[in-house]
Amino acid sequence: MIRFFCSFLFGSSLAFAQFENVTDGLQADESSKSSLVSEAKSISPGQTFSVAIALSHPQGWHSYYRNPGGIEESPSVSWKLPPGFSAGSIQWPAPHVTEPAFQMDETQPEKSYTYTDDQAFLITQITAPADASLIGTSITIQADAKWQICKDSCKNEKANLTITLPVTTKGEADSAQQADFAKARASQAQASDLAFTAIRNGADLQLRIRGVKQMDKAHFIADQNMIVPLSSMQARAEGEEFVIDLKTRKELFSGTKTDVASSLSGILCFSDASDEKVVAVPVTAITKAPAPPLPWAKFLPVLLGMFLGGLVLNLMPCVFPVIGIKILGFVQQSGQDKRKIMLHGLAFTLGVLVSFWILSGFLFAARQAVGGEEYGWGYQLQNPWVVLGLMMLMFVMALNLFGVFEMGTSATGVGGKLQSKQGIGGSFFSGFLATVVATPCSGPFLGAAIGAAIALPPVQFYTAFTVMALGLAFPYLLMSVFPKLVDYLPRPGAWMETFKQGMSFLLFATAGYLLWVYTGLIELDNMLNPVFGLAAVGLACWIYGRWNTHAQTRAVRIYALIAALLFSGGGIYYAGSIKKGVEWETWSQDRVDELLAEGKPVYVDFTAKWCLTCQVNKRNAYSEEVIALIKERGVVALKADKTKPDANIEEKLRELNRTAIPVNVLYVPDKEPIITTELLSPKYLLDLFRQNTPERKSDP
Repeated sequence: MIRFFCSFLFGSSLAFAQFENVTDGLQADESSKSSLVSEAKSISPGQTFSVAIALSHPQGWHSYYRNPGGIEESPSVSWKLPPGFSAGSIQWPAPHVTEPAFQMDETQPEKSYTYTDDQAFLITQITAPADASLIGTSITIQADAKWQICKDSCKNEKANLTITLPVTTKGEADSAQQADFAKARASQAQASDLAFTAIRNGADLQLRIRGVKQMDKAHFIADQNMIVPLSSMQARAEGEEFVIDLKTRKELFSGTKTDVASSLSGILCFSDASDEKVVAVPVTAITKAPAPPLPWAKFLPVLLGMFLGGLVLNLMPCVFPVIGIKILGFVQQSGQDKRKIMLHGLAFTLGVLVSFWILSGFLFAARQAVGGEEYGWGYQLQNPWVVLGLMMLMFVMALNLFGVFEMGTSATGVGGKLQSKQGIGGSFFSGFLATVVATPCSGPFLGAAIGAAIALPPVQFYTAFTVMALGLAFPYLLMSVFPKLVDYLPRPGAWMETFKQGMSFLLFATAGYLLWVYTGLIELDNMLNPVFGLAAVGLACWIYGRWNTHAQTRAVRIYALIAALLFSGGGIYYAGSIKKGVEWETWSQDRVDELLAEGKPVYVDFTAKWCLTCQVNKRNAYSEEVIALIKERGVVALKADKTKPDANIEEKLRELNRTAIPVNVLYVPDKEPIITTELLSPKYLLDLFRQNTPERKSDP
């Protein structure tokens, strides 16, 4: 019988107390009674028999199902069995579906899955080895059980339970326990001939049930805690199937991450025409629902939005620098063959299309992999290597436009060959690059259109992004098809050099924007890496432009090229060589005193962002071995950052008889503080921590 009880869920002030064993102030009778019982009075070699942990709760208290629904703890058991014996999994009875009194979101009320005394009978099957030598002996089964009970608050309980059974030639059932085991099995979900399918529907799931003609009062109790136990979990008919919409979550109220599962299982409770059912939902792989095609009446607005969005992108800061380079090409070509002008425009358009097809292909593949809910246009900028590459490319192009160096027409690659009759490849790659740098700007202007396109089936998906590409390329395609429009552009002249240098600052700004994005992907302590890396690449470009000219001898040009390659390669490597550093907490003297009182060693770094030696120490001294030793010895690292004036830090430095930073101090309980040398090395820190911090005792 399905029972929907109105009960409780404690207020937010008690929410995090659920994991505490809050026995203070509780009455002695407010504790569970537990026992380990066996369905067999005696067992035989090779027999599989059942035992159960029977729980009896205090009045008004309850325990939980394997998935409690919230942040509560479900029962667990650790078996200690004789050699050769093995234990199966707990056979969970169907729980009560309880309405909590406290809800995190009143618009989407949730359920809890609980047991009271009539249900907390947890059966496990034990299998004995087929060893005839056991006959005539007795075996002892031990269960270390843990569970949580709740009422107005929660408390954790545990028990060490044992049972001894004789081994005989033929095992004998215990008639006194038959009724309890039969009742417990009757409360478990039963096998059925229903067919279940789990389908990912955006960020959420659908459970589809086939084989039943009527389904009322349905509720699905998932084994996986990634499913939100919503109250409004009703079944709706779709053709010959019933569908239950399931909402997923990535973490519980406590912040604990949920288990990401690729399959679904649980218990389905519902009423049909004849009776109320509690059936088991077998493990069902989660599949991805095919996206239904959008009707033309709804698809055309999406296409229009994509086209207009691509058109508007020509004016965005991410795109305009590249477009400016292309405008220079049109100006340069204004006196040339009209057919060549059209070819340049078509090549630019083709570059945009190819780039869009590649990026949308990655997007489609990612959508298929994650179900479409967590991947969007522009997400390639979540990859630090992509951002680093774009940043370096924009920076080098800016230096090129500014005149730091001049690349040959065959080497420019991106936006190159603009002044050459053989510049079709340059136009193609200018279009290709326009797409790559356009994607960060697309979100605010495409909004709903991209959101709708992401969920489209393949043909409509690629059609939508092709139309977006045509929107981005349209002005240049228009100029190439109607070359008379090019005649309205200004004529070539000395102003072009000034314009070219002016355009470089837009590229510098774009590189700065990408630097900002890149620092958001790496730890802030690593920010100097890309800054110094850009400086090295800039030096490489200057060396190339200064000494790799036809005015220099061949030997000088070779040395300049080698030096430029070394500096640029080293700069890119340094900018990308990001490592995870020490996990620092914010310093305060109160925090130091608190940790020392707990018996923990403390390492304090008095530092500032403007302190170059401090940054060198962070880069060189904290090797992986040092970081591992800090964790191994239980050292808590605190950072006292005086980038901005801080009177407390200044006072502490005076107390340490120091006026300048860096200052690094190791505090060990019951010892004098140890002030390190200013310049640190991995060997120095390893010796410091090994000699002055105690080894932590391993857990028994």
